[in-house]
Amino acid sequence: MINKRLLIKNLLAQYDENSFYDKKLQLNLHTKQGKARFLKHICALTNSNPNNKSFIIVGVDDTDNILVGVDFYDDSKIQNLVNAFLFNPPSITYDNVVFSTLEKEKVVGLITIFPDEKLTTFKRPIADIPVDRYFVRIGSTSVPNGPLLINNNKETVESLEKLSQTNLENILDSVISFMLYTSKDLKANYKVFKEQFIICWSGKNIKVRGVPFYSRVDIEFINEHIKLYYSELDVVTLFYDEGSFVLTEYLNLGLNDKTSYYPFEEVRLLFYDNGSYEIRNTMLFEPPKYNQNILEHIYRNSQKIIQKILNDEKLSPKEERILSKLSYNMMLCYLNGFSSAREDLISVKDFLKIHQDKELFTAFKQVMRILRKLKYEKETDEENNSNR
Repeated sequence: MINKRLLIKNLLAQYDENSFYDKKLQLNLHTKQGKARFLKHICALTNSNPNNKSFIIVGVDDTDNILVGVDFYDDSKIQNLVNAFLFNPPSITYDNVVFSTLEKEKVVGLITIFPDEKLTTFKRPIADIPVDRYFVRIGSTSVPNGPLLINNNKETVESLEKLSQTNLENILDSVISFMLYTSKDLKANYKVFKEQFIICWSGKNIKVRGVPFYSRVDIEFINEHIKLYYSELDVVTLFYDEGSFVLTEYLNLGLNDKTSYYPFEEVRLLFYDNGSYEIRNTMLFEPPKYNQNILEHIYRNSQKIIQKILNDEKLSPKEERILSKLSYNMMLCYLNGFSSAREDLISVKDFLKIHQDKELFTAFKQVMRILRKLKYEKETDEENNSNR
């Protein structure tokens, strides 16, 4: 089994960006331009490496190769974005890899692109990339419609993965670190599955209407040093037996009710006797419906605040209270037919980011994560229906 943290260290130590490896300070998937850049690199790396895996590391300062980390990126639907825009899309995974040198809420993203022998092209236009465009990797650059020179990186990548195999010392160190230091203000737990897989988790036990939940949840899959889940806002339920670990995430979406929780997504890890495992994600979310007159009132008030922010006008104490709920209120409006609510919210992203109340930007990022996952789910459903 590959130690993802060690794999990142080996890539950074031994290689500059090349035909099978790229690194980024961050991903920006909120905009068409950001999505286009991401898809371009996926397309180039898979076309240049049909016989071996290729990688993108996210959270690295390209100037001096230092790990700076990024926010935990909980997006099991990122494959759906690739499938929606690329013809012959490769399989990819995004792992949140833990490093003790980073702040608790920061991780390093590792995108693994699995080999595919078919030529990958764009089947839908996005930003300045037209239909049927393809990219290849020439050195560290993704080049449009370049010569299809197949790089023979298979032995190099296999050697890297061999060097990055996990071992007992790494596993024990990680379990001890998690139990003693990672969540020292919360009760930490661990469970061994099939005598070789270890999951550690911590959280605050709460009860809502008699139902036990965890809040402030932190979950790590120790064998691969990846963070499975991290949130200071949402609540989850956990279930496990000898062969599986199931996490169900809930969203608190009551307009004036802090006890209304709606199931959002289930993440199920299945462990097998042959030393393999798989992760299955199931979207459970059905957006709550509210009275349109109430939502119109909320939307108008939210728009007034957004306009005052854009005009650099001071907010009243009452408007500051509305601001504290802005992200979630605009999400509820968007999910109930107010189509411009998402873009309205994005327009004040920079203001929320530098506001002294840090929870405002945390809520914004959480709302963007939810809407992004729902969008990818919808695109996948539409793609499946069109192929029937």
